[in-house]
Amino acid sequence: MKLGVLFSRVRVEEKWLFEALEKRGADYDRIDDREAIFDVSQQEKWLQYDAVLERSISFARGLYATQILNAWGVPTVNMSHVAAVCGDKLTTTLALQKAGIPQPNVKVAFTPEAAIAAIEEMGYPVVLKPVVGSWGRLLSKINDREAAEAILEHKDTLGSYQHSIFYIQEYITKPGRDIRAFVVGHETVCAIYRSSPHWITNTARGGQGSQCPVTPALNAICVEAAKAVGGGVLAIDILEDQERGYLVNEVNHTMEFHTTVPTTGVDIPGMIVDYTIGVAKRRILPYTTMPGLLNFTQHGNEQACAHPELVAL
Repeated sequence: MKLGVLFSRVRVEEKWLFEALEKRGADYDRIDDREAIFDVSQQEKWLQYDAVLERSISFARGLYATQILNAWGVPTVNMSHVAAVCGDKLTTTLALQKAGIPQPNVKVAFTPEAAIAAIEEMGYPVVLKPVVGSWGRLLSKINDREAAEAILEHKDTLGSYQHSIFYIQEYITKPGRDIRAFVVGHETVCAIYRSSPHWITNTARGGQGSQCPVTPALNAICVEAAKAVGGGVLAIDILEDQERGYLVNEVNHTMEFHTTVPTTGVDIPGMIVDYTIGVAKRRILPYTTMPGLLNFTQHGNEQACAHPELVAL
């Protein structure tokens, strides 16, 4: 078995993943996405990998690298179709909506004028988000029309097509925290509260982590959200609404866990490595060769497996 780890920078998460791979005696290569070259006419170099763990900081690099590898038959964690859904907030919203999973209300507009109308239909305050982005950057809480006009004009002037897709989300009054839960395969393995006096509670923006119990209700909504976007190793961000209960805010496909591991004591890097090894094993020993496992398509799609309990080997 040969594994690859595609990364942009060796952060604490990557160090832990490398340590987990070495602890298991795994044969793997470290692949810096700043140096990687994909020659579409020569696949042999990449076909040596039975699975590649994608840890790129850049959404675009990770997405296109996994698209190429998946097209060549190399499974990735996570798969490119999962990255495509999770990396775009609107696409995530649509996948959750299709699956009937509770989430904050969202409106989308393509001009500042239409966005103002949508905001005033929803009612102040609202949250304006870029459709692609992470770490709580470029989020705006808009409290009144004057602020809306100023922010929308600014975004419109930036010229980027992404800044002209106005993703308007209902503002949820949180109890000073949100929840970051981690799903591996078909189980919510742990969760933390991210607390802050600021309305943005991301740990990248100063939020403080504390342990959150994984109740049956929390596990159920997180597993369903993971399934809705295609499954794999995912982090689910949950908001707590006083009337509606848990609402899924976002789903992350290349999450950080430097706060969660020491807070919960759960070996997330070890679980990610074990899951990746399981994906590689399924490529080496396709389920179609094993009695009773007849519906596996070998495309990395967990939903195609006749026995989903074997997804996380």
